[in-house]
Amino acid sequence: MKPRRGSAHSPLPRRKPTSDGWWPLLFVGPLLVGVFTFYIYPIVDNFYISFTKQSAFGTKYTFVGLDNYKAIVTKPEMWTSLLNTLIYTGVLLLGVPIAVILASLIAKPGLRFASLYRVAFFAPYLAMPTAIALVWRLIYNGDFGILNYLLRSVGVANPPHWTATPGWAIVAVSIVGLWSSIGFNMIILSAGLKNISAELYEAASIDGASPWKQFFSITVPLLTPSIFFLIVVQAINGFQMFDLLFAMMGTSNPALPSSRTLVYLFYNEGFQLNHKGMAAAIAMVILLIVSLITLVQFRWQKRWVNYD
Repeated sequence: MKPRRGSAHSPLPRRKPTSDGWWPLLFVGPLLVGVFTFYIYPIVDNFYISFTKQSAFGTKYTFVGLDNYKAIVTKPEMWTSLLNTLIYTGVLLLGVPIAVILASLIAKPGLRFASLYRVAFFAPYLAMPTAIALVWRLIYNGDFGILNYLLRSVGVANPPHWTATPGWAIVAVSIVGLWSSIGFNMIILSAGLKNISAELYEAASIDGASPWKQFFSITVPLLTPSIFFLIVVQAINGFQMFDLLFAMMGTSNPALPSSRTLVYLFYNEGFQLNHKGMAAAIAMVILLIVSLITLVQFRWQKRWVNYD
């Protein structure tokens, strides 16, 4: 006896997959064109240029193989720029734990003017790097800057000319970058703090946990997704640093040769010395370093980021 159609013993008929035709491509196409035009093609073209040498008038490219990469490895400026970039990135990353503490303090219940504090910390992030640089150049001025005035008032006889002294210049610029990034970090962390249930803190208080114990046992572990995001973003921002350094130090600063970052070296080779192939090779090195650092961060985050 054959099972009746639709009974429990008869298999349900399979529906053939339907095709949507070209409609999805119509909506996604403009985005793909933009990604290819402004992201993929420039990377591929830059990769090709990194194996070439440009003529004096920029009309001809000669294939030179790995000569540009060999040249940048042997350039002392390359290693100095890499060290400066790592210093700047490290200082930026210090802003993440600082922002965790500040965001936690501002998020405490009953704090007056909390919104005003958030705006005050976030305002430097909204300002243009050039405007920030002009203000801090006045603060760092060795002759009439307020920073050296305060140092002299407490007994420091010969404070340095901050942005004109090798060694101090990259530190001074890094501090400005740290100061201007705190607000962005705090906004991201404040959003993460709002997702932490107040009941966890109430239960911890009932169990006798101190505020510091609650901070390290509840706040920090539950903020690790936001902290991880900020670490990735600030590491990338550190390797892209150029505009703040250029605006604060210019092109004739005596401390500039020892304070260049990788992107500044790329600018110097490509737009001042007209070494397009060399500049393209430096850009590819930056892309490789940032990609490796980001890959390591994503591998490492599995050990300490809590997504529960």
